[in-house]
Amino acid sequence: MWIDLLDQKLEFQLSKNPSSLLDMWSVQKSPWIVIDEVQKIPKLLDVVHQGIENHKIRFALTGSSSRKLKRGSANLLGGRAASFFLSPFSSIELGNDFDLEKALAFGLLPKYWSEENLSSQDIERSLFSYVQTYLKEEVAAEQLVRNLDPFRRFLLSAAQMNGKILNFSHLERDAGISHSQAERHFEILCDTLIGRYLEPFENSIRKRQSKKSKFYFFDTGVLRALKNLAGESLEPSTYEYGEIFETFLINEFFKLKESLEKRWNFSYLRTGSDVEIDLVIEKPRGKPILVEIKSFNRFKQDAVSSFIKIAKDFKGAQKFILSNDPQSQDLGDVQCRHWKLGLREIFEI
Repeated sequence: MWIDLLDQKLEFQLSKNPSSLLDMWSVQKSPWIVIDEVQKIPKLLDVVHQGIENHKIRFALTGSSSRKLKRGSANLLGGRAASFFLSPFSSIELGNDFDLEKALAFGLLPKYWSEENLSSQDIERSLFSYVQTYLKEEVAAEQLVRNLDPFRRFLLSAAQMNGKILNFSHLERDAGISHSQAERHFEILCDTLIGRYLEPFENSIRKRQSKKSKFYFFDTGVLRALKNLAGESLEPSTYEYGEIFETFLINEFFKLKESLEKRWNFSYLRTGSDVEIDLVIEKPRGKPILVEIKSFNRFKQDAVSSFIKIAKDFKGAQKFILSNDPQSQDLGDVQCRHWKLGLREIFEI
């Protein structure tokens, strides 16, 4: 039994009388009820709770924002439901259909990979439309911000900061919003699944919380649309290509972590001398995994000398350099792998 709350007539009916959901179910007696955009009617979760307890109905509830549910003091079904994140496609999920250049330029939203005969211009238009739809439906319709104009400026500034350590002073200057407003806006991006934080690595939790995080948008195509670059050529060996490749691969790690249900913690490391390790993976047990991401097609040792030097301080840790170079090699205990092979080795798949 499918309930699509984008259907205005159905949304009005269930908003007025949420319990009518069970009346509808009593006719079909379906073992499953799927409710899409469930955040539009938070009160429905009380009825879902009742359906689980009294009728043993199974529910699949999908939505793009947990913020409205929380704000409405909704029944979040603690202990009765499992939460999953449905990210864009991953490279492993697409298998032989995956194309790196297309993924970097246009992202991995399912629509652009599952529909045939979509031209590059079609995808470009759709990405710009996606950004506008996000502003209209997710932010404006749910009244997450009072004024959209400052939020639009914030989105552009946030896109320019993608993959960098967050600098709220720059945001105040470029977007014209306060530090506290910027923090709230980033929370909106996380709650609506548009991006995610990468926290700084630190053995002390207290120190970790005091340092600045990085922020990555969830999809390279959406990121390029926010920067007004969707449809523009993406040239290898450029700064933009390296940034987009890093964003793509960081998101691949998050997708695999979520889909394989790994209880791993991801962070980045920056030393006092401003040397960075792109990704530090901490497992519940065992030594960490250090990952350096490079977009080059042929291995360049001088480009990773700082990583190799700092990695020596992590005794017993696994160390990977992931790039587009198809040739695998080991430099001491540092494993240089093509990014596809590296992902499979790290996640053991």
